[in-house]
Amino acid sequence: MPSLSASPALRRFRVLDLSRVRAGPTCVRMLADFGADVIRIEPPPGIDPNEAMFAADRWSGDFQNLNRNKRSLTLNLKKPEGLAVLKRLVAGADVVVENWRPDVKARLGVDYEALRALNPRIILASISGFGQSGPYASRPGFDQIVQGMGGLMSVTGLPGQGPVRAGLAVADSSTGLYAAIGILTALLEREVSGQGQWVHASLLHAQVAMMDFQAARYLNDGDIPRQEGNDHPTSSPMGLFQASDGPFNLGASGEGNWKRFCEALGRPGWLADPDYATEKLRVSHRQRLNQEIQDVFMTATVAHWVELLNAAGVPAGPVYTVPQMFEDAQIRHLGAARRCDAWQGGERTMVTQPVTLERTPADIARTAPGWGEHTDEVLREAGYGENDIRRLRDAGAI
Repeated sequence: MPSLSASPALRRFRVLDLSRVRAGPTCVRMLADFGADVIRIEPPPGIDPNEAMFAADRWSGDFQNLNRNKRSLTLNLKKPEGLAVLKRLVAGADVVVENWRPDVKARLGVDYEALRALNPRIILASISGFGQSGPYASRPGFDQIVQGMGGLMSVTGLPGQGPVRAGLAVADSSTGLYAAIGILTALLEREVSGQGQWVHASLLHAQVAMMDFQAARYLNDGDIPRQEGNDHPTSSPMGLFQASDGPFNLGASGEGNWKRFCEALGRPGWLADPDYATEKLRVSHRQRLNQEIQDVFMTATVAHWVELLNAAGVPAGPVYTVPQMFEDAQIRHLGAARRCDAWQGGERTMVTQPVTLERTPADIARTAPGWGEHTDEVLREAGYGENDIRRLRDAGAI
């Protein structure tokens, strides 16, 4: 294994990353940040019709953040020599991650059964828009398409506004995380069985799973979730309010928080009001309650209310822009972003892993690799000599 590793936690595993865009790279980034030897397999120049955009985006913050801690090998899988290299690498790998359309694997001869014949311990993780089978399996999948089909857009936005896209790639990112969990589970199971397996995750299923709370309400209670804007659908008072100098969020749901909230604001009358006696009643009378609360909040600043309420044990917090978010004292303390040296010189700033392992934490050992930066290195590790590498290059396989 290469000496440069982000963490000892997964250092013994090798991952071949054939994925593109966001869901796949998100999945593999988690493995790479915890030390897996990730080889990002990319087409050589002149193969991908999106090459110009692909090359231009390589230095972008998004590409660098998604593909850090990886090595890059260029490989033309349309050439038999390129496929032969991939198969040799599979024989010595632990995990392969791809997000092709489901039929591509079989067409190339690298579906799970083919890979299993090369390496019975291999884990193939396949990420798709709509699943590996079924009526939509061949459709291309994009995050916003799936946000719509997975119900998220129907509950996002203000009441009556019409469907609204969430401001982040919920389907892509959650699919990547679910796929990473599946891979880690398969690796743990392999320690018992000695066998690999096929892991697959789709944007559509992941989006449905992320609708957890709303989906369970509908399936079990017949409650059809709708747009609630900044109000919580089943809790009150909870949502966005205005102070004298801007907005902030309040979370005074539950009887304990409600009592502490009324006491902190000096409003015993709210506790005595029969319309507010239970959570359900407070939701039913939300419009009147919110207005009464709003009148109080307009008398002081966001900082005043956030400090007062948190001191009383009532959740409250400011609403940040992205620049303000990264200036927050707690976010800085958590180390949510860190700078590191880049292969082209200078520095890049990365968003760190949000889960901490005390003894073997994730880290960022290197920024995203140059295009094909490690091709010769990886091939030498796989047993190719200099003449072999030259022949592969002459054949257009690398």
